[in-house]
Amino acid sequence: MRIIRTKDYNDMSRKAANIIAAQIVLKPDTVLGLATGSTPIGTYENLVQGYEKGDLDFSQVKSVNLDEYRGLPRENDQSYYYFMHDHLFKYVNIDLANTHLPDGMQEDSQKACAEYEAVIEAVGRQDLQLLGLGHNGHIGFNEPCEEFKKTTHCVNLTQSTIEANKRFFASADEVPKQAYTMGIGTIMKAKKILVVVSGQDKAKIVKEAFFGPVTPQVPASILQMHPDVTVVADEAALSLVK
Repeated sequence: MRIIRTKDYNDMSRKAANIIAAQIVLKPDTVLGLATGSTPIGTYENLVQGYEKGDLDFSQVKSVNLDEYRGLPRENDQSYYYFMHDHLFKYVNIDLANTHLPDGMQEDSQKACAEYEAVIEAVGRQDLQLLGLGHNGHIGFNEPCEEFKKTTHCVNLTQSTIEANKRFFASADEVPKQAYTMGIGTIMKAKKILVVVSGQDKAKIVKEAFFGPVTPQVPASILQMHPDVTVVADEAALSLVK
């Protein structure tokens, strides 16, 4: 595991975007695993700037997103489909037919998960998977549990995750209680993994996830077992790590 210490959020965002940009330049038809949430927004902004400068070409890039809320239509401004279009897809020349997210409106959870797992298999193994880090150690929506889930599955969101996400909704009651998410096994199949982390509030979980025991109670801890992981984190997030 390689850890890159940055000064602040903006520095973290630039350095993370540089890693993704290098991947695209070296392999124009790269398969990107993409993440949502507040932390990657700066990374996406930097990628858009790279495209606008003419340094990046997304025309051959394919993407698979980690997750989507169950029961939230794509048109809802809190859906992850909406998020990806609002922060990246509509600003670059990516072919939307090559972008993929779970179908949050598929009521049959087993069907939704099987279909998305088939999409990921068809697109191909992620060349680079971008991840954020939840306060409880979740990656994607893989919450703390008794075992590492291997493939795409439907998950009941923990109260801490609902609380963390309620700032995006009118109230906590409006936050979906379930989501479809890539499994740990699917994430770990990625050739490279890039984790972005920012803020003092993430310092404790950074230490637990990357320097503590590997346990499904801290889902991100499994990343210690991956052969090619880069963590880009600011000084605040790394404040408990020497």
